[in-house]
Amino acid sequence: MPMKSIFAKFYGKLLLMLAAILVTGVSTSQIPSEAQSQVAVDDDGTVHIPAFELPLSSYMSGAAKHSYIEQRLHPVPMDWGDDPVKVRATLDRAYHAPLLARAKALYPVSIEEKRIAGVRTDVVIPKEGVASKNRHRVLINLHGGGFSVGAGMGGQIESIPIAGVAKIKVISVDYREAPENVFPAASEDVAAVYKELLKEYKPENIGIYGCSAGGILTAMSIAWFQKEKLPRPGAIGIFCAADAVLGGDSVYMAAPLGPLLGSKMPPPAASPNPPPAALQYLRGVDLRSPLVSPTLHPDVLAQFPPTLLITGTRDHAGSSVIYAHSRLVRAGVEADLHVWEGMWHGFFFDPDLPESKEVFDIVSWFFDRHLGK
Repeated sequence: MPMKSIFAKFYGKLLLMLAAILVTGVSTSQIPSEAQSQVAVDDDGTVHIPAFELPLSSYMSGAAKHSYIEQRLHPVPMDWGDDPVKVRATLDRAYHAPLLARAKALYPVSIEEKRIAGVRTDVVIPKEGVASKNRHRVLINLHGGGFSVGAGMGGQIESIPIAGVAKIKVISVDYREAPENVFPAASEDVAAVYKELLKEYKPENIGIYGCSAGGILTAMSIAWFQKEKLPRPGAIGIFCAADAVLGGDSVYMAAPLGPLLGSKMPPPAASPNPPPAALQYLRGVDLRSPLVSPTLHPDVLAQFPPTLLITGTRDHAGSSVIYAHSRLVRAGVEADLHVWEGMWHGFFFDPDLPESKEVFDIVSWFFDRHLGK
C-alpha cells in the first residue's frame, strides 16, 4: 500500500478518535475495535464509514419527531409513472390535499386564480385583509417540486401561511414545468410576472421566495433579471435548495435520512462528485452556468438583494444552501442563514410543526425588515 494511503487511513482514524474524546467525552476504548478498523480514507479523501445507528435529534420538537416517524413508517403511496399529468394528480390527492386543508384551517385566506402576463397564478390574500404597511408590498412564491410537480396546491401550501402570518398578498406562480418544458421556460415566466407587477409596485417593495426547485428558481430569476436588465427586487428567500448542481456533503449524508414521501433513497456513488442532477427541466443544460446556478458566480451574486436562506440538517440539498450563504456574504450581500436541527427537505410544508411556525415568523420578519428599503 502506498505510504500516502497508509498515512491517510491512520490520520483519518486518529481524527475520529480525537473527536470522540473531545466532543462526546467517550474514550477510544468505548468505540468498538471492529468499527475503528472499518473506517478508511482513500487517497482522494473519500471516507469509508461502516453502517451506524442514527437516532432522531434531541433538538427536534415532539411533533416533528412524530411526523418524521409517520412519514418513514407509513409513506404516502405514490406511483411515479411516465405520465406527468397522472403523477401530478396523484401527488395532489395523496400528499398535497391534506396539507393544504390544514394550512387553510390555520390561516384563513382568499385565493383567486389569475392570469398575469399570460402566466397562471394564485393570488393569496389573508381573510382579515392586508396590513396597512403591506398595501404597497407583494411577495412572489415559486413552488417546489423538482420543476415538474407542485403547481396549484403545492404553491398554495407555501403561500398561505406566509400570507396569513405576514398579512401580505402572496402571488404563487405556476411556471412552465418539465417534462413538457425545459430551461429557461420557468425563468421567462417569472420575469413576465415580475415585469407586470412592476407596473403596480416599486421593485424594492417586491419579494420573491421559494423552496426546493422554487429556491433554485428564485436564484435563477435574479440572474435572469440581470440579463434582462430588470431592477432587482427588495429581498428574496432561497429555501431548501440553492443551485442546480446540488453537491456537497448533504447529498451523501442526508439523502437516506429525509422522509420525503417516505423515501428510502440510498446515498449516491462517490464518483462522480457531485452526481449529475436528475432534473428533466435541466436536461442538456450546463448546471454550472450563471443563469442556472448563479450562486456559483461571485459577479452575479454581488448584485443579489438581501437574501434569507433556510434549510435543515437532514435536507439532502442543505449543503447548497449553506454554501450559497457563504458565497453571498463573501460577495458583500446581506444574507441570513437559518438551519433547523434534525429537519428534512421542505419540512415546513406541514404547517402544524412548531419548527414550521418558526419558519413562517422568520420569513415574515425578514421581508418586513427589507421590503421598501
